[in-house]
Order: sequence, then C-alpha cells, then structure tokens
Amino acid sequence: MVGARHEAQERRRAREFETFTAGAAGRLLHAATLLTGDPAEGERLLVAALARTYADWFRMRGDDPYAHTRQELAARFAHRAWRYRRPRGGLLDRLPPRERLVLVLRLYEGVPEEQAAAQLGLPPERLRTLCLRAVAAMRSRT
Repeated sequence: MVGARHEAQERRRAREFETFTAGAAGRLLHAATLLTGDPAEGERLLVAALARTYADWFRMRGDDPYAHTRQELAARFAHRAWRYRRPRGGLLDRLPPRERLVLVLRLYEGVPEEQAAAQLGLPPERLRTLCLRAVAAMRSRT
C-alpha cells in the first residue's frame, strides 16, 4: 500500500515536472547561456539547476518552480563565477560575471530590484549601480 502510494506520487511529480520544463526550459536555457556565454556550459548549468528543482519539487509547496529554478541557476552561476571570467564570445562577454548576473536577472528575467538584491545578498543601491554600469558598458560596445 505504501509502495503504491509512493510510486503514484513519483509519477505525479514526474508529470508535473515534465510539464514545467516543457514550458520553461527554453527561456531558462537562454538565461543560462547569456550568463555563461557558451551554449554547452549554459546547458550544464541549467541541468544542475533543474535537478535541484526536481529534488525539491514536493517541498516547494505552492512556490513558483520557475522562480525556484531561476534562483538556483543564479546561485550556481555566482558560486562558480570564476569559471566564467574569460570571454567566450557571448553577447555579454565583456561584462564581469556579477554584472552579467544582474543584467540577466533585472532586464532579461524582469526580477524586481529588491528581490534581485535580496537573492544576490546585495543592498539595492549596489545592485542598481551594477546594473547601470553593465548597461553603460553594453551601450559603449555598439
């Protein structure tokens, strides 16, 4: 009885997760690729973030899985930012990793300033400064 119930829960989690990834994976992959500057590296980053989301699926209890995955993506990128210091030819390749992360969260993903600042552990003023610097650098690039 317990085994059958557990199997049913696992099947439900798998179905829900498949539905979520079918709708969100493309946008999340684009964000990961913008961060890393390399499609293959972006895919690796996204797979790790999605694996964590899948593991946390039942514990999220009504939380937005997209926001959870985006937060995991940002945390994993920030934790391993030293890997992404060398330009790889991406759109944001001239920017330091932290500025890339701020631009992707604020402008591409549309995360509110206060939420992005809290997620990155920065004061809102610092986040605003990083975003303005990154936008200025991108404008001067053209």
